Amino acid sequence: MNIAIIGLGLMGGSLALSLKKLNFIKSVIGLDHNALHVEQAKELNLVDKIVKLDEVKKADVIFLAIPVDGVIKAFDDLKDVSENTTIIDLGSTKSKIVASIPSEIRKNFVAAHPMTGTENFGPLAAVKGLYEGSVVVLCDLENSGIPQANIAKKIFKALKMKKYFMGASEHDRHAAFISHMPHAISYSIANTVMNQENKHNILALAAGGFRSMSRLAKSSATMWEDIFRQNKGNVLEAIELFEDELQILKKNIQEENWKDVHENIEGGNRLHDILD
Repeated sequence: MNIAIIGLGLMGGSLALSLKKLNFIKSVIGLDHNALHVEQAKELNLVDKIVKLDEVKKADVIFLAIPVDGVIKAFDDLKDVSENTTIIDLGSTKSKIVASIPSEIRKNFVAAHPMTGTENFGPLAAVKGLYEGSVVVLCDLENSGIPQANIAKKIFKALKMKKYFMGASEHDRHAAFISHMPHAISYSIANTVMNQENKHNILALAAGGFRSMSRLAKSSATMWEDIFRQNKGNVLEAIELFEDELQILKKNIQEENWKDVHENIEGGNRLHDILD
C-alpha cells in the first residue's frame, strides 16, 4: 500500500522511517507546510518524495501527524477522498477530533494515539524505532469502517506496538493523568527555577533528579498549548488532584509529621510495583 504522512516532525518523521522498512508498504510520501521542515525532511531522506495535497489524497493510507487543531482543519481538505482510503490521526487528545470528523469521511477515519515521543520536535528529532514496543490507543473504533480499522491494526501490529481500545473521552481523561499533567508540572518546575535571581547557581547543581523532572519542559510550546486547550477540563482535574496530594505532603512537612511523610513517600514508591 501507498502511505502519505502530513506533518514530518518527530512523530511523522519517525513513523516514515519505520514504515519504509515494512514489506507491504510500496511508498511513503510526505507533506509539511513548514518550509524548513520540508528541507530537513529531504536532507534526512525521511520520505520517498515531498508532495502536494492532491497527491496525498490519492494514497491508500493518510497519517495526520500534526497538532490537534491542525487535524481538525485538515478535515475539510480530505472530504473527497476515496471511500477506500484510510485516514489515521496521531493526535494527543481525541474527543474534539472525533466530534469534528465530517460525516462524509467518518468510515475512513481511525482515531489513534501512539503513547510515545521525546521532548524534542521537528524532522531533526525523528528517530528509528520510536514506535516499537510502545502503546497505541485506538478510539471509538466501532465507528470506523471495517477495512479501515483492519488496516490500522495491521500497520500498528507491524510496527510492534501494543494496541488498546477505548472511547475518546475515556482516553482523554487517562491521558491527562499520564501525559498532560506531567508536562504541566515539568513546565512549572522549570519556571520556578528560572524565576529565581540566582538561577544559574541553582542550575549548576542540577543532577539526575532535576534533569529527569524538567526534561519535558523542552517540549514544543505550540503543541502543548494546543493539547492543554483541547483537553482543558481533564487537565485541570488532574492538576487539582496533584495539588491536593502536594498540599498533604507540604502540611506534613510543615507540622513535622515525619511518620506521615514517610508513608506518603512509600505510597508513591508503590507506583513502580505496577510499572516495573
